[in-house]
Amino acid sequence: MLGTFSSVKQYLKFDISRVVIDNIVFKLHYRWTFVLLLVATLLITSRQYIGEHIQCISDNVVAPVINTFCFFTPTFTVVRHLNNTALDSGSIFQPGIGPYNRKEDVIKRHAYYQWVPFVLFGQALCFYLPHALWKKLEGGRVKALVYGLRMVGLTKYLKNDSMRIGKLNIPSMAEVEDRVINIRRTMIDRMRLNQSWGAHLVFAELLNLLNLCIQIYWTNRFLGREFLTLGVKVLRERWVDKMDALDVVFPKVTKCTFYKYGSAGSLQEHDTLCVMALNIMNEKIYTILWFWYSFLLVVTILGLLWRLFTLIFYQNVTFTKCALYWAKPGKMDESDLKSIIEKCNFSNWMFLFFLRTNLSEFLFQKVIYHLASEFPNDPIHDNDINDYRARERELPSGSAQQKYPLLGGLDTVDAPLLHHRGAGPVLATPKSPTDGATLPI
Repeated sequence: MLGTFSSVKQYLKFDISRVVIDNIVFKLHYRWTFVLLLVATLLITSRQYIGEHIQCISDNVVAPVINTFCFFTPTFTVVRHLNNTALDSGSIFQPGIGPYNRKEDVIKRHAYYQWVPFVLFGQALCFYLPHALWKKLEGGRVKALVYGLRMVGLTKYLKNDSMRIGKLNIPSMAEVEDRVINIRRTMIDRMRLNQSWGAHLVFAELLNLLNLCIQIYWTNRFLGREFLTLGVKVLRERWVDKMDALDVVFPKVTKCTFYKYGSAGSLQEHDTLCVMALNIMNEKIYTILWFWYSFLLVVTILGLLWRLFTLIFYQNVTFTKCALYWAKPGKMDESDLKSIIEKCNFSNWMFLFFLRTNLSEFLFQKVIYHLASEFPNDPIHDNDINDYRARERELPSGSAQQKYPLLGGLDTVDAPLLHHRGAGPVLATPKSPTDGATLPI
């Protein structure tokens, strides 16, 4: 059995180093629902668990012939025999099976079982499409910056030599200096130019809801408009009556009419009974899907309400602190955070949110601290470096004790996001910000 499902195990791997570019609601669509539908498809197509999909009884027709014919031709049940009274009285032995008058009786045809594996597989692909589209629109921006910043965080412990641990290559200080500058510039430029990034995420999340509604509607049509109330009827009828909704939608025994010519050339009609072993699996699968889709619909709507809150309150400092803490617990400087979010649009805010999700507390504090220094000075909310820049321009050189070394000489590894456009020549300073100065982190 484990061998049968080995093809889907790759979608269940949990990699703690994987860069996160979505939320748990998104994962419920493209990972859990996708895997659930793939597993259902494999179960339906595996004969080892249910045997032959259909077995028909006929006295005058060869079994393989009648089995094949009734499988690709819709079987049926008689509507007037779909009642508990007849079952209780012993007039019929199975729901929908009994005497049948072609001219008077209404019948219910069942043809969906031929298409179940194709429909389930197609639905699995539909649930994965919004994720694939979002990855394409996102373009790997978060991953590139997160990996670069992780390298910066590791490199600061090295001096002049690089290090290789397994498949991880940690470059030396000299090798990473150019990379740090590129990371710093790239992040600032993306936060300024990435105006549609957040809109693409919201579009993908709305697409998840739209796709879910379409799949529920299509499943309901596919099962003869019986799916919308299937779960409620099962809970109400399953352990009370002999016949419930599952017996109506997924009959275990059906009727099939086979015609052939006799030896004298006259047309003969053969009324056969067919045991639908496949419906034993179908009823379980679609009952589970009804409860799963119901849960997923509620969670998806709640996720979109959360997204609406972020669109409305993303420039609120308290809301942002709570959201970033929820993404990953850790301390943040409120003044630096406020100086950033006041100048951010929604796309910038979402970019910071996913950086917080993927970075350690140490690295994210440095990101916030040095991003705050990149924005224009705010006389009310200012961090130490901006304040130092202003005082450095006002005071004569050497007239006051300096809290920091000259900014032009700051170590680029310890300040990976500090970018000085139009800075003067680099002056000699201690090799580390801690040699003679204290640079807060």
